[in-house]
Amino acid sequence: MPENLSEENKNYIIDQDYVGMRLDKFLSLNMLDFSRSFLQKKIDSGEIRINGDIKKDSYKLSLNDEVEISFDAPKEVPIKAKDIPLDILYEDNDVIIVNKPKGMVVHPANGHTDDTLVNALLYHCGDSLSGINGEKRPGIVHRIDRDTTGALIVCKNDKAHNFIAEQIKAHSVTRKYVGIVIGNVPDDEGVVNAPIGRSRNERKKMAVVPDGREAITHYKVLERFGDYTYMEFRLETGRTHQIRVHMAYIKHPILGDTVYGPKKCPFTLEGQTLHAETIGFVHPMTHEYMEFHAPLPEYFEKLLKTLRMRQNK
Repeated sequence: MPENLSEENKNYIIDQDYVGMRLDKFLSLNMLDFSRSFLQKKIDSGEIRINGDIKKDSYKLSLNDEVEISFDAPKEVPIKAKDIPLDILYEDNDVIIVNKPKGMVVHPANGHTDDTLVNALLYHCGDSLSGINGEKRPGIVHRIDRDTTGALIVCKNDKAHNFIAEQIKAHSVTRKYVGIVIGNVPDDEGVVNAPIGRSRNERKKMAVVPDGREAITHYKVLERFGDYTYMEFRLETGRTHQIRVHMAYIKHPILGDTVYGPKKCPFTLEGQTLHAETIGFVHPMTHEYMEFHAPLPEYFEKLLKTLRMRQNK
């Protein structure tokens, strides 16, 4: 697994999964915030090196190669604490479990500098947040999309952060989502095992691509509503937009997802009907397994009620 040192300086130690992969492909898979053309320029300028040496973009990686990246990142504006209400499911000296609402971005980005979960966490926790992910992402060990609701783990110190991150890496964190998809899914249970990477056609989107990273989603039908299906999803891996991409791939996109599904939705929604319902992990200090459940947001409950009424007519 790559070791990220900072926004300006990243070191990746190549493991077996990447042996034989071209340098440019490796970078495009692991540095999603940068375009391929940008990374190509950095390779050409010598700001990306292998074991200290300048290599071409076609260089094929070997086991334990060290990919060194050093270039100036845009200067960050200090993140301000802001009094934004938090729905806290659990909190102790090491972790916080937050029920993130729809429309809230997890960490600051373009267009969202003072209304994010991080701004709220800084107000609530002060300096008691892990610093591993840098100033822009204190405490953030994983994330969910802006318009996805539900349970999210936040770490208060670096020891907790490392411990939870290792569980995420080992796929041992329980992550169950519920969502409504378009269409009548034929099988009651199933698995989508299809690699995900940056879309070849639209760089802001993810897609199932042959040279993408392994992505596995388990699904189960909870209720059927004819034109829609209420489902449970269990993530074995955690790729960007994984559930959304996988369901679109099998022709049952998440209802309300205008990025990977239809541009128009028959219901008044703000984003996709996807909710991180359950999160479970081994606590970093007690080493006991803990599991938390985030209740469905009101809009989701109302939509289910509407669909059930239609089904029963």
